[in-house]
Amino acid sequence: MAETAIDYGAVFKALPGMVALLTPELVYADVNEEFARVSGRSREQLIGQYLFDVFPDNPNDPAATGMRNLEASLYRVLATGERDTMALQRYDVQDPERPGQWQKRYWSPVNAPLLGSDGKVVLILHRVEEVTELIRARGGPPGNRGSRGRVLEAELYTRARELQELNERLRQAHSREREVALALQKAMLPAPRQVRNHPAAVRYRPAVGALNVCGDWYDLVDLVGGNRIGVAVGDVVGHGLEAAGVMGQLRSALSAASRVADGPAQALDVLGRYAHVIDGAESATAVTTFVDCDRHVITYSSAGHPPPVLVHRDGRTEFLDQATDTPLDARPDPIRRPQAETTFTPGATLVLYTDGLIERRREDIDKGLERLADALRDHRDQDPETLADTVLLELLPPGGATDDTALIIVRL
Repeated sequence: MAETAIDYGAVFKALPGMVALLTPELVYADVNEEFARVSGRSREQLIGQYLFDVFPDNPNDPAATGMRNLEASLYRVLATGERDTMALQRYDVQDPERPGQWQKRYWSPVNAPLLGSDGKVVLILHRVEEVTELIRARGGPPGNRGSRGRVLEAELYTRARELQELNERLRQAHSREREVALALQKAMLPAPRQVRNHPAAVRYRPAVGALNVCGDWYDLVDLVGGNRIGVAVGDVVGHGLEAAGVMGQLRSALSAASRVADGPAQALDVLGRYAHVIDGAESATAVTTFVDCDRHVITYSSAGHPPPVLVHRDGRTEFLDQATDTPLDARPDPIRRPQAETTFTPGATLVLYTDGLIERRREDIDKGLERLADALRDHRDQDPETLADTVLLELLPPGGATDDTALIIVRL
C-alpha cells in the first residue's frame, strides 16, 4: 500500500478540541475550526489579533483574574520553554452578537511551547477545554440541580483559584531560592584566569527548571613545589541552596588538601573523610588532576566522576579513566584511592567536566563521551575560551540540560 502524505494543516483545522497557535507577542497565528466555533469568533476576527484585545477580562467583575492568570502562564512558557497546565479558570466571554453582555464560562487551559532549531520558543500551542456545562451539570437531580449546581460551581472555582495562587507562591519562592543559590555559587567558584601562564576557560550552565542548580563545581590551584597546577571538578547530588552550600565546602576542602597532598589520590582521601561529616555530601563525586608542567606528566584520580579528556596536539583524545574509584563518601576505611599517570606534549588540552555535559535520558553514556571526544578533536586548534563555547553549543540540548554543567579547559 502506497504511503499517503499527511496534510498537517488539514489535521490541525479538524482537531476535535479547541486549539490556537500564538506568537511570542501573544498574537493569534492560527486557530482550528473548533476554537472558532466555541469562542463564537470567526478566523478573520482572531488571526493577527492580540489575544487580550479579543478576550479581555469582564469589566463588570472586579474579582476577575482569568486574563492575568492566562497571561502569566503564557509568559512562563516563553521564559522556561516548558509546558504549563493551568488550574480550572473562570474566564467570562463577551457575546459577539450583544456587545456589553458577558457569559460566565469555565475553561481548562494547557499551554505548550513549539521550539525552533535554536531552542527558543517560536509559537505557543494554546489548547482549551470548556467545562462550563460540566460544572453546571454536577448539580444532582432536576429538582435540586439549580441550587446544588451553584454551590458546587462556587466550590470548584474557589478551590481552583486557591490552587493557582498556591502554585504561583511556590513558583515565586523557588525563583527567589534559585537566584540566591546562583549568586552564592558565583561567589564561591573561582573566576577564569591563567594558571602558571597556561590559558584556561571555565563555564557553568545551570539546568533548566526552577531549582535544578548549584550542585557542580570546578577549581584551579597553583600547587606547592615546582611548576605544577591542580585542576578539579565535582558534583553534589541535590539542588538549590543546600547543594550550593555543600558544593562550597567540598570545593574549599579539596583546594586546601591539594596544596599539601603528595598526589591527587591523597587529596581525594582527605576529601572523602571530610564528606562523611557533611550532611548532603552523600554520593558526591569528584576528579582531580595534578599537572607537572616541567616533566609533562598528569597524575590523576577519580572518585566516581566521569573521566577527564586529554586532547593531544595530533588530535588523539585520551580519556583519563585508569584510576576510577567509588564516590567520595562511599568508603570510610583509610585504603588509598588509586591514581595513574599519563604524559603530554606542550600544546595539548586538558578538559574536565560534569555529567550534565554528556548524559542524556535513555541514552548510553558512551554516546555522550563519543560526542565530547569528536567535538574536542574537531576544534582542538581553538583557544580555550572559544573551545569552551563550541563544546557547550554542540553538546548541550537546544533547550538546555536537565542537570547543571561545569566545564574547565586548560591549554598545557
